[in-house]
Amino acid sequence: MSTPIRVVIAEDHYLVREGLRQLLESSGTVDVVASVGDGSGLLDAVDRLEPDVAVVDIRMPPDHQIEGIEAARKIRAGHPEVGIVVLSQYANALYAFELFQDGTDGLAYLLKDRIGDLDELLRAVQAVNDGGSVIDPQVVEGLLARGATVSRSGMGDLTERETDVLREMAQGKSNQAISGALHISESAVEKHIKAILAKLGFDPGDSAVNRRVAAVLTFFRTYTPAIGD
Repeated sequence: MSTPIRVVIAEDHYLVREGLRQLLESSGTVDVVASVGDGSGLLDAVDRLEPDVAVVDIRMPPDHQIEGIEAARKIRAGHPEVGIVVLSQYANALYAFELFQDGTDGLAYLLKDRIGDLDELLRAVQAVNDGGSVIDPQVVEGLLARGATVSRSGMGDLTERETDVLREMAQGKSNQAISGALHISESAVEKHIKAILAKLGFDPGDSAVNRRVAAVLTFFRTYTPAIGD
């Protein structure tokens, strides 16, 4: 039997916090070691308990702005091994970009609408625990739906299928998951990713993981300015 993932929850609304705790623990794969109501409590719990993952509301006391993202940055600075799932009610990609601007490994941005879907929530927790990333599909689709000028950074050179593949990559999906979502072979996915990385001008000498992360960040940098309010 695998060891449960040790999780800290930070959410200022008691009922939501308790609901999250009960939902995660009902899976049998998660051990919630602490649940707190603000950023300072979160940072203290991470320092003391060294959890595997922190599940964090984007807005918490005192100002209810982006305290969750600010706390995430502090956790990554002091405990880079801790995965972080940021929960937000905002599909605006500017918030997601704030979280991912320095990298995507071990980070997830999930809309609160997903809380009721245990499988989706667990997928995000497991992904960041493994060092992967998850970006809510609604956020990614919103980027594309609003439109943008994509001639810069090589994005305008991507084919429609390559853009489809990059969109799935931006959601933190593996090659196998991209294959299933787009109904193409894994070898075709690998071929498209190689073409994407080449067109975006990434150094073949860099690791595949670093280039993949850089491609996703390029996606966000290209489309995020079109989001507006």
